[in-house]
Amino acid sequence: MPSLLEAAQDLLFPPLCLGCQQPLAASRPPLLCTACNGRLDIIRSPRCLCCGTPFIAGADHLCGDCLAGHHAFDLSRSLLSYRPPASDLIRSLKFGGDLSCIATWQALIVREGLLEDFAEPDIVVPVPLHTQRLRQRGFNQALVIAKGCLPGWRKKIAAGLLVRHCPTRPQSELSGKERRANLKNVFSLTDAGQVAGAKVLLVDDVYTTGSTVDECSKTLRRAGAKRIEVFTLARSLGR
Repeated sequence: MPSLLEAAQDLLFPPLCLGCQQPLAASRPPLLCTACNGRLDIIRSPRCLCCGTPFIAGADHLCGDCLAGHHAFDLSRSLLSYRPPASDLIRSLKFGGDLSCIATWQALIVREGLLEDFAEPDIVVPVPLHTQRLRQRGFNQALVIAKGCLPGWRKKIAAGLLVRHCPTRPQSELSGKERRANLKNVFSLTDAGQVAGAKVLLVDDVYTTGSTVDECSKTLRRAGAKRIEVFTLARSLGR
């Protein structure tokens, strides 16, 4: 019966590729045609054991930044490089409110086994928006990603635990040095007691320089977090 219903749905509402809008044979995610699926740049080994920076060749090892202790988190992993069609899907979600891609992201995460790299978290914390930007956008994309892409950990999401108490310029407009200064001391916790001794999973859409998740991690670390891991859909490379 489910297959008949799916066939009827596909007949009435023909599925389209989220990347190029070409017709698909079925509506089961990931909703990507063969060509767009082939353009996905999955981040796999070899990569940094800590921040997940991909390497051209060799074995997994720590990158220079992580050897120098530049990051406040213990582990960071991203599914894809931030380039089309992945970047188009994220921008459509973030700035257009298009939630149709969430099931596709979740299917890709399962397909690639990305969550196997993470420890079982005690708390899942979406990177917060300032209330001003939240009102403008109408939703926090990090919270949407956490709920839609991590269904097994949905009950562990603490949406209001970490807050951004100062408005800041969009990170996309800034250099790496400016990003770090832009975010200094802008995050705080509403209940630090929840974090003490906990394994925390931070969730965001894109990892660019790591400035945002680093500042969030510093706040969590000061509250006594035992382990901090970072999950993002994509990673911007070459910056």
